[in-house]
Amino acid sequence: MSPSRRWRNLGTAAGAATAGLFAVFDLYQWAAAYAADRFHNDFTFYLAAARIGLAHGWQSIYDLNLQQAELDALGSGIKVAELARYISPPPVAWAVVPLTPLPYPVAYWAWSTLLLAALALAWYLAAPGVGRARVIHLAAAVGWLPVIYGLQLGQPAIFVALAVAASYWLLRSDRPVWAGVVLGAIVLKPQLAFLVPFALLTLRRDRAVMGSFLTLGALAAVSALALGPTGIGAYQERLNFAAGVPVNRELTLAYVFGDLTITRAVQVLIGIWSLFLAYRMRRRGLEWLFVCALIGGMLATPYVHLDDLVMIGLAGWLCLRANAPSWTWIYVLGGAITVEGTPIWGPGPVIAAELGALGLLSVAAFKHDDRDAQQHRTEGEHDRGLHRDGEHLPVDRQPEAVDVRQP
Repeated sequence: MSPSRRWRNLGTAAGAATAGLFAVFDLYQWAAAYAADRFHNDFTFYLAAARIGLAHGWQSIYDLNLQQAELDALGSGIKVAELARYISPPPVAWAVVPLTPLPYPVAYWAWSTLLLAALALAWYLAAPGVGRARVIHLAAAVGWLPVIYGLQLGQPAIFVALAVAASYWLLRSDRPVWAGVVLGAIVLKPQLAFLVPFALLTLRRDRAVMGSFLTLGALAAVSALALGPTGIGAYQERLNFAAGVPVNRELTLAYVFGDLTITRAVQVLIGIWSLFLAYRMRRRGLEWLFVCALIGGMLATPYVHLDDLVMIGLAGWLCLRANAPSWTWIYVLGGAITVEGTPIWGPGPVIAAELGALGLLSVAAFKHDDRDAQQHRTEGEHDRGLHRDGEHLPVDRQPEAVDVRQP
């Protein structure tokens, strides 16, 4: 066995052991948190909102008094507070409706099972590598803080990550309409992947774009009809309140700039720039389109919690699947460790890692790629060939007889 292969095997074994230990520890922590207080999670609020919608109409799901009444009816002991209220879009509550007849523990673990299945499917569709390396990625995902924290809370961010991974896989499988339709799941947490449908425009995959915008538009229209003017007004009030809660902005650029006006202006520019990068890199692999949209989107979003950073993990997977430089895995691993340590060193390093990733994407987008030049030459030769063929074809594309008569 060559020394390089020996070191590679040792690295794989060390990665597997580390990922496995983190996964086991985090699963234990999840079970311990549930045993200590089974209601201390976001799923409790989703269930309360679903029950309110069924009993009082969907226009009432943002009524704080009704939320408190349902929390009391569940026996949760939770009091509505600035971080303890339902402010998710209506589809989140609709998704929980089938679980409302079940006892709370059964409903919670049924929801958790769906989240675990979504994580496994996202891994299957988007994780890099083959064989044991892919399994290590799955264990590492379970052991990564944003993932296990999202699972413990019952957050739908993993469903959004699955939708993006499925869209990527369906585009690779040449199923553009369905690749757009699955992005409808973005409505569960729009701030996590809102740039992805717009990034599809850079591919000029019209059917994918149509599928995504029609699905998202239909879900938004149904939500508006279900809420009515009263519900829409209440929802807007809840969103405005949430935007003013400092902890909701800690992992956004507001942490850097402070002033919200400046922050929003910079975020708009970053969103536009990210779409431009996706356009520049459109010929280098489908993965880069999604990476640009996810990294730029997380920097441009006004509302981020630790569990939302699962989207950064998905971007890392797709980056490793792409034809990236060999050192890319070092940056991806460093970013994952940076996110893991957020409770220790705060949000600054995470934001710096995101900005660094956007900077590297910018350099790559403007770096000359021989594949781009080759594709341009191939396309040009193809176009010239078509032109030559067309010189002897009339408008109806039938062969034209050659007149050999002399004058």
